[in-house]
Amino acid sequence: MSSAAFSSISLVSGCFRKDETKIRNRDGRRLYIECSVASSPQSLQFAKTKSQKSEEMVRIGVLGASGYTGSEIVRLLATHPNFGITLMTADRKAGQSIGSVFPHLATQNLPDMVAIKDADFSNVDAVFCCLPHGTTQEIIKDLPKQLMIIDLSADFRLQNIDEYEEWYGQPHRAPELQKEAIYGLTEVSREEIQNARLVANPGCYPTSIQLPLIPLIKANLIELTNIIIDSKSGVSGAGRGAKESNLYTEIAEGIHSYGITRHRHVSEIEQGLSNASRSKITVSFTPHLMPMSRGMQSTIYVEMVPGVSVDDLYQQLKICFEDEELVILLEKGTVPHTQNARGSNYCFMNVFQDRIPGRAIIISVIDNLVKGASGQAVQNLNLMMGIPENTGLLYQPLFP
Repeated sequence: MSSAAFSSISLVSGCFRKDETKIRNRDGRRLYIECSVASSPQSLQFAKTKSQKSEEMVRIGVLGASGYTGSEIVRLLATHPNFGITLMTADRKAGQSIGSVFPHLATQNLPDMVAIKDADFSNVDAVFCCLPHGTTQEIIKDLPKQLMIIDLSADFRLQNIDEYEEWYGQPHRAPELQKEAIYGLTEVSREEIQNARLVANPGCYPTSIQLPLIPLIKANLIELTNIIIDSKSGVSGAGRGAKESNLYTEIAEGIHSYGITRHRHVSEIEQGLSNASRSKITVSFTPHLMPMSRGMQSTIYVEMVPGVSVDDLYQQLKICFEDEELVILLEKGTVPHTQNARGSNYCFMNVFQDRIPGRAIIISVIDNLVKGASGQAVQNLNLMMGIPENTGLLYQPLFP
């Protein structure tokens, strides 16, 4: 690399800040210090005791527990030592037990689901809001102000409410609350998340895309134009609602593109990348539906800054993620597979030389329901409550 190139780029160490944290009790006050994130000795201690519930248990409400992301929250919290579910809502399944809706969760001793209008939040400290886009704003703005909130819909992800209306086809109904919301890409925004009351959990595609791209953009290693993203998702990413396009005969033994040029996640992706570069970035993004229940792969084509090599990209990702427990840069030459992450909160990635000189190919894989939704939501609430970030998220990927 030339000396001129070094003047405009740099390998950035300590990309994502990891501060020591304190735990919050139910009225929002801090209780004690001594917790850190990632693979600290404290987090290992939590792993050993994950089957034991803490005396300072955080009481959890799951709004929309009958959907895929809601059921994943329930599954992940089954062994969480600090979080216990005290409320679950599901309007169409009101009055039913979680085991009658999801038999794989029948072993959990949990309250029956109730309609949202009948929900009692007097015994709740924090909520995971797993409701559809467009309905969440009105519900969240009427929740008790002392509740910690993780919203898994798209309703608070876009900082600009005009952009929200453009992409989601309706006005934002809680603009004042939007100002309070923190975008919860955990590895990028730890400090803000730690001090937040309302966190907008990222979408699955944006998570898989921003995690590898933001460090490279911040280090000035890739050009901000001609970024091409080809992403593929399991069918669970479309939700549990009955839709003709999601029927077995419609998706089996095939693959199809959708949302071409206008997928709603484009706005979220461009917002995150533009914030990283402090200039407007526009990307080409095409998502595809795959005949599998869960999993997500993003294949990203980028142009490197003159003088930069693929090895420089690899080294920057290595520096940024070497202390991250849940984002894994694989050994050089190893291709990430969606099966590597199935059922886990891990993101696996790698970077490869393109045949076209000056271009590189980045591959990133996650489980769209875990790191792309419910797992990252638990990771964020861990941060907000001041407990080790990986608590309740030590499930290893399922293979085969």
